[in-house]
Amino acid sequence: MKTRIEWKGGVSFQGESESGHAVLMDGAPEAGGQNLGPRPMEMLLMGVGGCTTFDVVSILKKSRQDITDCVVEIEAKRALTDPKVFTHIHLHFILTGNDLQQQQVERAINLSAKKYCSASIMLRNTVEITHDFEIIALS
Repeated sequence: MKTRIEWKGGVSFQGESESGHAVLMDGAPEAGGQNLGPRPMEMLLMGVGGCTTFDVVSILKKSRQDITDCVVEIEAKRALTDPKVFTHIHLHFILTGNDLQQQQVERAINLSAKKYCSASIMLRNTVEITHDFEIIALS
């Protein structure tokens, strides 16, 4: 896997993925940024969220669960001093569907956290990662 980051002036950077997609990242205004895009650490959190959501939806579909929506709200805490690494990440899954089984949802989330989500597994040795979920029933 490859990516390319290009400085766009100030504290703005454009990241290009190997698959041909681009995203602009920018620093906070107090760091000289213009708020033109997400911060790099926000991108890291979005990567964790995207990775685990991909897994959970895939596992639930393979388990023949009638899932219609999946949202993950992520809250993270960072160290107060440099390097301001993440110290805790909490993922709150909100799953919507018809007759979703709590046991299957919990299994899918645990499989993602312990076996499949490369992003969160890579971070778990240095960051406390927790998760919970709620199910919104359509029927």
